[in-house]
Amino acid sequence: MTSAEIFKLINENPAFYLATAEGDQPRVRGMLLYRADERGIIFHTSSVKDVFAQIKANPKAEMCFSAGGVQIRVTGVLEQIHDDGLREEIFAHPSRKFLQAWKDNGIDGTLQIFAMKNCTAVTWTMETNFEPKTPIKLC
Repeated sequence: MTSAEIFKLINENPAFYLATAEGDQPRVRGMLLYRADERGIIFHTSSVKDVFAQIKANPKAEMCFSAGGVQIRVTGVLEQIHDDGLREEIFAHPSRKFLQAWKDNGIDGTLQIFAMKNCTAVTWTMETNFEPKTPIKLC
């Protein structure tokens, strides 16, 4: 797959798993992608969640997307984004209506935005199960 095909697939299938570390213990949880392109793979979380503390302590992470029999693992470094325009864009986006409750309850200040940078992807299918993995530079 090319990087363009990977970005297309993950943007069309925004649910993913994020792996972080807490000390020597791996932690994995489901997340929701905001968008992905050559500038980075963007998602958000809350500063009160364990995942936020884990990322701040160790920004190296891996994402796993799956769709149509293809698994895409993306490895890189998470960078926190401080951009009020992007923050408002996320709150206003039709796919983020659930965030309105954050505003209604006064916890919208806990929204934290991250972008995976310096990342590469490897793909997996049943057909390529035993073939060597070839990393593809994404962002």
